Formats: sequence, structure tokens, C-alpha cells
Amino acid sequence: MFQIIEAGLQTTLQGASRLGYRHLGIPYAGPADALSMAIANRLVDNPPDATCLEITYGGFEVEIDSACTIAVTGAGGDVVLSGVPAPMHQTLHVQAGARLTITPSRYGARTYLALHSGFRARLQFGATSTYLPAQLGGHEGRALRSGDVLSAIGQAQVGQTWHTPDPLRPLFDGKFALRATVSAETELLDEVMRETLFSATFIVGRQATRMGVSLEGHPLSPASDGMMKSAPVFPGTIQCPPSGIPIALLCDAQTTGGYPRIASIARCDRHQLGQLRPGDQVRLLHRTPEQALVEYEKKQALLNQWLERGA
Repeated sequence: MFQIIEAGLQTTLQGASRLGYRHLGIPYAGPADALSMAIANRLVDNPPDATCLEITYGGFEVEIDSACTIAVTGAGGDVVLSGVPAPMHQTLHVQAGARLTITPSRYGARTYLALHSGFRARLQFGATSTYLPAQLGGHEGRALRSGDVLSAIGQAQVGQTWHTPDPLRPLFDGKFALRATVSAETELLDEVMRETLFSATFIVGRQATRMGVSLEGHPLSPASDGMMKSAPVFPGTIQCPPSGIPIALLCDAQTTGGYPRIASIARCDRHQLGQLRPGDQVRLLHRTPEQALVEYEKKQALLNQWLERGA
């Protein structure tokens, strides 16, 4: 049904996260930007975690053999359907034989393509999401290549047309303000470094993958002898290795780590980590755990008015 012409730098099938397996060393995986994927699925009347295409940095092209209903969200490259510009954040009813192109975006790292009923993918450890290091899930456990063929789980068409409300459309401009709390080893930073952590503007380094992104420009030196025992880490954890360059962990991050955990991105902003690209600016906005929980609940309540089949 979907014949991949150009797969781009890294395009994978992503669905629900793998919950309940971290004690076995199996990371969550799932979408790097869960909100953008949930919005794409909402536009085609899917559950929020139905299996989608996660397209990194654009440069993607596919030929669509059968009529279907799709939607594109996330990083904003140009979307072209059979030579005609097509909108993001809108249900698109596609005719058989169409060709869809998504160009590289200037801002944001990942674009999401949803198909009504979801893409067929390999189910492993409770989820279809691709985890590349272990070749789990997705399409043969790997990134897509030119010539791959994908299909829908069921009926791929739906008649309804939706538009994402303007206030709910994430906007990317290369500058991110992410709410964050202290973590288990924040006290290993002296007062000046703690102030730097929550006031300085960091620059995303060349390490910007689904495992983690480096935050450069203000080296930090926790009072550690480098012999810290490995401890649990999660997406959103910010570790500080001996290099002094903090690393914010993403969805494919390991389950344990031996570097000081100096901060944690609040859950309300964690989805934005998936849109960071080298050169972007990042500031961490300090929140107490209680403040972060209240702000998460408010944001989720606002989103759910529409994501949960609202008006």
C-alpha cells in the first residue's frame, strides 16, 4: 500500500511505549515527540498511540497505492501530495496512486505521518515501536529503506475531516524553554552551578538522537569521583558525565546510568525533547515537583478536550 521511494535520514514505525520491561533492560522506545504523534492520530480517528511513521529531518517520499486517510504533524517541512502543497494538522483524504513528499524542515527534528487504522508493524514486548539498538518492533526492527512496503492494519479510509485547533499546534523556532525539576544528584553541583543550570541558555550539540541530546555551552562539574553506582534513569533525566556536558535522555535511553542525575525535564514538556536539533537553544525553567505536577495536569486537561474526541 505504501511504497517507500525515499526513506530519509531515519524513518521508523513508532507506537506505544514498552511499559513494564525496564527491569529487563528494555527501554520504552515509542515516539520521540508523543504529543505530535497523538495529534496526528487524532486527525485520522486513531487512538493516540496507534503506529505511525516518525520521520527524522524530512527528505521523505512515498507512493500510495490505495485510497486512504492520513495526517502529518510535528516538524514543519513542506508537504506535497501529487505535486500540490498539502496542509499539516489536517485530515488528508488521499486517492490511489498519489505520491507524498515531505521536505526537510528548518525547525524541529521529527515529523509524524498517521494512517487511519495504523500501520502494520511487528509486535514485540507489548508494543510495535521500533527500538533500533536491539532490532525490536517496527519493520524488521530497523529504519525504513527505499523499496520497503507498508500496509494498514485495517480499513485505511475515514470520511471525517479534522483540523488541529490553532492553540494546540506545537510551534518550533529553534528556541526551547523546558520546565525541569532537581534530581537525585543535583546537590553535587555547587550553588553557582545550580544557578547556571536553571538560568543559562544551552546549545544542543551534535549528539542529538533518540537516546539523548547534549546541552553545550556551560560545562558543569558535579562533585563526583566518577565511581557512582549505576542507578535508574528515565526519559527526561539529565545526566552529567565527566566531560561536564549535560545529556538529556530521550525515549530510547538506557534503563540505568552511572553519571550524576542533575535534573529532570518535567513531564509536561518532555515531548519537546524529540524536536531538539543541533544548534537549538535550550533553557531550563526550575519547578518544584509539586509545581510540575500541577502544570502537567493543567496541560493534559487542555489537550484532552480535543484529543479525547472533543469538539
